[in-house]
Formats: sequence, structure tokens, C-alpha cells
Amino acid sequence: MISNYKAIIFDMDGVLVDVKSSWAKVHESFCVDNEDSLNAYKDGIINDEEFIRRDIALWKTECPQISREDIKNILKKVPKMKGFSDTIPYLHDRYTLGIISGGLKPLAEFIGVDHFDFILANDLEEKNGELTGEGIVEVKLDGKGVVFEKLISRLGIEKERCIALGNSHFDVPMIKKAGLGIAFNPDDQEIVDAADLVIEEKDLSLLIDRLDL
Repeated sequence: MISNYKAIIFDMDGVLVDVKSSWAKVHESFCVDNEDSLNAYKDGIINDEEFIRRDIALWKTECPQISREDIKNILKKVPKMKGFSDTIPYLHDRYTLGIISGGLKPLAEFIGVDHFDFILANDLEEKNGELTGEGIVEVKLDGKGVVFEKLISRLGIEKERCIALGNSHFDVPMIKKAGLGIAFNPDDQEIVDAADLVIEEKDLSLLIDRLDL
């Protein structure tokens, strides 16, 4: 029964916000392209820390004194997913809510500060009001399963009593560990195949309807 669940863990990009990548949104704002770094990451040549380091370096070529607040102001323009404003507060009244995202923490905090009990995402190191060029990796792209297990252990909640939502193959390790794994606005077939429930439409209010919450 759905009443047996105690926590709902969300991916962010493509799930809570209607943008495929918060990192890409910043790249677009500076008219830069990280395709070379993305390919190097996919090929295993660089790790998450170096991937973020190279992304920040691209931004600093356009704005050398860029701050975390500048990034937050760019990301404030990202639209929340349809149904967010009604659905997330409703769920927060009934469940522990968390975000596990490889996206940018300034955006996760902006959309989630009032409604989420825990926010885990990747941050930007700042010193004296400027980005240092280093990132703070809380969620490796291929490590969401590990982060999920650590989070629910800290919460003292059995994974069988958690619901997890994601939209890509990076979320598969997380949704497979949850008691109920949901592919929301799926971006690839891998997550569809791994999920217990699939919601194709980009509308978070469907969670309430589909799960009879």
C-alpha cells in the first residue's frame, strides 16, 4: 500500500525543473560548449571533479570574476516542472522529501529550500565572492545508488519504504534500490525498463493521481 512509504527522493533536472540539464543552461547563457569535456567524461578520461573544473573554466573565460550568486541568478530563470507548485507542498506535508541530483546545487536550493528535507547536488566552491574554479561533488553521475543508500540510512528509513523518481539511465541505480522506482519524463529506454511505474507526461500532479496519494 502507498501508505507504507515514508520518503520520496527526486532527481532534479527533467523531473523537478523543466530543463534537461542545469549545467547546460549555464553554458547556454555564456554561449560556451562543453562537448569535448563531456566526451572525455563518457570515455572515462576525466572524473567528476575534473568535469566540473573544466565547466567552470569555460564560464570564467567569459566572466572571470563570476560568483555563485551569478550562477544562481541565471538558474532562477529555469522553469519548475508543471505541477510543482501544488504537488510538492502536498507531498511534503505527508512524506520526507529529498533531492539527489548531479545538477547544480544553487538551483536545487532555490526550488527546494521550502519543501525538501534533504538536498544533495553538486556545488561550486567560492572564495571572496568569486568561484575558485573547483567544484564540490556530492553526487557523482554514476553514483546515485550509493548516495541514495547513504541518505536513507541517515534518515533511518528502510529503502523498501522509499519512492525514487528519475528521468535517465543515471537514475537507474537509485530507482532500482527504492521500494518503488518511477521513470518520470523518461529520457532513455534504460530507465523505462528499470522502473516499476512510468509517467511519460511532464506533469508532477500525475504522481498524486497515479499513486492515489
